[in-house]
Amino acid sequence: MTAALNKTGRPELAPWQYEIGGVVLGTGSYVPVGNVEGLGAPAPRSQDADNSNSDGTTPGRDFYGPRPLRFEAGIKTPGDPVKAAEILARLERALDTPDARTNPDGRHVLRGRWPGHSTRRMYGRLRRLEASSTANAVHGWIPLDLEFVGLDNPRWYDDEVSKLTLGLDQAARGHGGDRTVDEAMGRAAACRRPADPRHRPAHDRPGWVTNHGDVPTYPSLRVQGPVTAPRIWNTVTSRVLELDVSLREGEWVELETRPGTCWALRNGTVNVANDLGPASRLDLFTLPPGRSEIAWTAADPSGTARLEVAWRSAYTTL
Repeated sequence: MTAALNKTGRPELAPWQYEIGGVVLGTGSYVPVGNVEGLGAPAPRSQDADNSNSDGTTPGRDFYGPRPLRFEAGIKTPGDPVKAAEILARLERALDTPDARTNPDGRHVLRGRWPGHSTRRMYGRLRRLEASSTANAVHGWIPLDLEFVGLDNPRWYDDEVSKLTLGLDQAARGHGGDRTVDEAMGRAAACRRPADPRHRPAHDRPGWVTNHGDVPTYPSLRVQGPVTAPRIWNTVTSRVLELDVSLREGEWVELETRPGTCWALRNGTVNVANDLGPASRLDLFTLPPGRSEIAWTAADPSGTARLEVAWRSAYTTL
């Protein structure tokens, strides 16, 4: 029951399987799962306000609270208590990981897959791991009670990272014949053979990004020098990030937009958040569901500056 590893070194999951700390749970694994609670919507955190001089309550904004997921599972290695104890120890080490448990920025990663979907992940903390009985441990059976709590923005994200690298020249790339005048003006092209395989409309724009999910997702951005005063925006949301910095060749600025980890760091150490323009909100710079376009401008006489964008498509459900 050893699972193959994916490109990131984590086990590949089959439908109805989950993984945390390198241990696979669910169908076909050594840790079958009887039930999972909490896969619906997280409990709302309402901001309703009581009317001070009349009956009733004025509704406010409803936000999601943390998303607790409770697993009723068990380690099942018939006739092999040593292997059962080893799996339990691996789960205990996953919970005890200092980077995730004691670092405020640290998170555990829960991965899961349901039929018809690719593997998705959630960020949070493994808060409970209890061997509810050891009466049959000698026979290789240890029932477990696990609880994982999704924190920050408790959505499910694609397991695979999508990436895009942009130079300052973002003109549409032609791969064959050029556009007709009608296409350039937004009209259907009527003056050519529609079956011409060499003709390509200009819809292959270098800055296009696709969030395959159904909710906005938070990208990570990295500006590589040499560059001065980079300005980045999304043409669909109109959100913009402006930085009043100058980077030499070999220097970079990282911009992280995910809630709980928003930062702007130069060369990985120097905080340059104060150099962001007044309209630059890291926490609001998202990629909407579907296709949008990332564009940027800057001063770079060498023409070698690069913008790197990385994101995971975001979903409401597993």
